[in-house]
This record gives sequence, C-alpha cells and structure tokens, in this order.
Amino acid sequence: MPLEINKSLLKSLLLMADIVEARDPYTGGHVWRVSQFAKLLATKVGMSGDDIVRVSIAAYLHDMGKVGIPDQILKKEEALNDDEYEVIKTHPSIGDRLLAGHPLAEMVRTAAAEHHERIDGKGYPNGLQGEQLSLVSRIVAIVDAFDAMTSTRPYRKGMPIETALNILRENAGTQFDTELARHMCELGKAGDLAHIVGHTADGIPAVTCPHCGPVVAIPRSTEDGDIVYCRACRGELQLRRRGDTFEAEMIGMTDDPRKLEPVPNEAGIESLLEQIG
Repeated sequence: MPLEINKSLLKSLLLMADIVEARDPYTGGHVWRVSQFAKLLATKVGMSGDDIVRVSIAAYLHDMGKVGIPDQILKKEEALNDDEYEVIKTHPSIGDRLLAGHPLAEMVRTAAAEHHERIDGKGYPNGLQGEQLSLVSRIVAIVDAFDAMTSTRPYRKGMPIETALNILRENAGTQFDTELARHMCELGKAGDLAHIVGHTADGIPAVTCPHCGPVVAIPRSTEDGDIVYCRACRGELQLRRRGDTFEAEMIGMTDDPRKLEPVPNEAGIESLLEQIG
C-alpha cells in the first residue's frame, strides 16, 4: 500500500513521543537513535522504501507507554528492584492502549506493544514468540536493546559497540531474531552504526550534564558559548565546542521553570519527516 501520511498529524505524535522521553533525563535521543538503527536494519534486510519509513516511525513511537510510569521509577538513578521492574514492564501495554485509537495506529501500534517480547517467548507483556511477532516488532526489539546497551545510564557506562554486538550474537535465537542479529552485526562491522551511537540527531552529539550526568538536548543551531539547562539538577551550562562535539561547563543554577521546560528533539523529528515524500 502506498505510504500516505498526514505530516502535521504525524509530527504532533512525534512531538508527544519526545515529551514523554524528556521525563527521563538519562535517555535523551533514545527514540531518535532507535528510529535510525531501525531504518538501517530495515534497509539491510531488503524492505521497501515505504516500509522502511513505517519501521522508522514505529520505532520513534515505541516508548510512548512510559507516560504511564511514575516519576520515582522512571527517574531512579539506581538499578530497579523487582517490584519496580514489574511496573516498568507495563509500559508496552500502556503504549498499545494509548495508540489504539489513533489514525496511525495500524502503522505504529505493534512496535509499542511488542518491543520487549522475545523470540523464545520469555518476554513481556504477552509471552509471544517466533513468528507471532511482527517483523517490525522484531526489528525494534533488537535495536532498542542495542541502544540501551551502548547508552550511558547513572548506574553504568555505555558499552562499546563491539561488546553490545557480541551480546546480540550470544542471544540470537533466544532473545533476538537470528537473522536480524546477524544483519545488525554486519552493520556494526561495516561501521554503519557509529555515527548514531552517542548522538541525539544527525550530526548532533549528545551532551551530558557535568554535574549529574543526564543528556541535555541541544539544537542544530548550537554555537560555542551557548547556554543550556539541565532539567535534573537545574544547572546552567555553557557549551564549548571541542572538534565535532560540545562539552558543558556548569556556571550556575536556575529556578526559572521556563528554562527547565522539556524540549522536543526538533532536529530528529525533521530528519524523519524528510523521509516521507
């Protein structure tokens, strides 16, 4: 079926996904990176152009259900305990219900509902396995896990790409689709993943707060000396260009709520919308 999407409607949904993500200050850029990895993997396995765009959009929206997770769990700086993990495990079902009545539901709903299912049936929320899982869901599941492994969290540093790929290989056929794991490793070996890891949009490296560690969103127009704010510690940060990236220096604090508002990843959204003819 030809791809026909109302861009204004889609953009509003992508913006909501960004605001949901902004609730967790440590995962900045996650949905953009997952979308980009999904695009590469869908291309690698030979999907059509329109289907590649559908996968990219579904991947961007896969974590919408986290809007229903309490802040004290979503923002916890230590590893979750068993009870808290059970709460986190509800976000795929929440995302499924949230998107069910949306005009784009057919395109995006399964990724939200199934991205934590496993090939061997030991995933959640429904214990689906093998061919019960859509190809879109299997793609999003593997790239979501890869980004989680290669991204820094308060309780651990992000893994090197090769380490994360080795884990994909080890869990192929159980947690992950075997063929998709092989293709993902081939992308990594070719160097096709490195420009996405550690970035929040095309050409925009992730900047972290030097005081408390969260990712701070910066626009494409960022220049040396610009000021941004950390929503976690309320730090006022001055950016200094270091080659192709920026480093942040804490120069003060702010209590102004207008400076601490969640900022959508507009550069990431625009790059996704540009794929749609």
